[in-house]
Amino acid sequence: MSIFKLAPACKNYIWGGQKLKTRYGKQSPDDIVAETWELSCHPAGMSVVACGEYAGLTLPELIRIRGRAILGENCRRFLDFPILVKFIDAAGSLSVQVHPDNAYARTHEGQNGKTEMWVVMDCEPGSFLYFGFSRDVTREELARRIRENRLTEILNRVEVKKGDVFFIAPGTIHAIGAGILIAEIQQSSDVTYRVYDFGRLGKDGKPRELHIEKALDVLKLAAEGPQADFGGHLGKCDYFVVDGLSVAGAKSDYADGSSFHALLFYEGAGEMRQGAETLPFRMGDCFFVEAGSGPYEVRGEGRYLKIRIPARK
Repeated sequence: MSIFKLAPACKNYIWGGQKLKTRYGKQSPDDIVAETWELSCHPAGMSVVACGEYAGLTLPELIRIRGRAILGENCRRFLDFPILVKFIDAAGSLSVQVHPDNAYARTHEGQNGKTEMWVVMDCEPGSFLYFGFSRDVTREELARRIRENRLTEILNRVEVKKGDVFFIAPGTIHAIGAGILIAEIQQSSDVTYRVYDFGRLGKDGKPRELHIEKALDVLKLAAEGPQADFGGHLGKCDYFVVDGLSVAGAKSDYADGSSFHALLFYEGAGEMRQGAETLPFRMGDCFFVEAGSGPYEVRGEGRYLKIRIPARK
């Protein structure tokens, strides 16, 4: 079988909650699970094959054994595995932050920058997030407001509902608010510049580190414009294309040689079928489907995201 169920790396950041354990059945010794890295080759947290012949191997190990051809032709332009897929449970607000582009991150951090997108899985009534600036600002005003703890006054505050999608280009200031459960698809990078953290203390009892000068270097200072049209996809960029799909019965699909498929289930239950072989799924599960493995089916009832690597523009 060329379909692999993955187990995530779990992160217990201080703002996390318990929904990923109670709702999605994630296994962690920690009371708090802030993020689960469902599809990841990043050294800070690799996903692992959950069952079958290759159970216990990390995703990079699986790729080495099966060969890079399982990633597909569209991945050949990337030196490293290009994406990271997460669930995020924000019981508390995340810091106000920004991500650099590739050029800046490679120069200053030795890794890639970060383009990302969010799909809101669920949220508490009245939940909101910050996404861009509400008006144009200058670097000088921004630096002053950070010093004076008045940054949020000029951020674009957006109340959210289930199903909302946000595409976050490098340089866009943002923060997930409390009470929001999100699926995040991003470049495989862990570079974040924290701009403002509400005076919060870390696990060591000290204020968490801010990265003001680097953030000022990369922030886009114009007001946030409307979201782009992705031509029927939930999101699309050089690194990933994401579609929202549902099944009620059986849905046929086909993994050609261009890209692997990653399927992230967030509602329902059923099974993945390839030939005579099957793998069960439930909400919260993530599967890796090898490029070039041909036809497969999703059977049951549920909703899921399908993530692929697009051809070069």
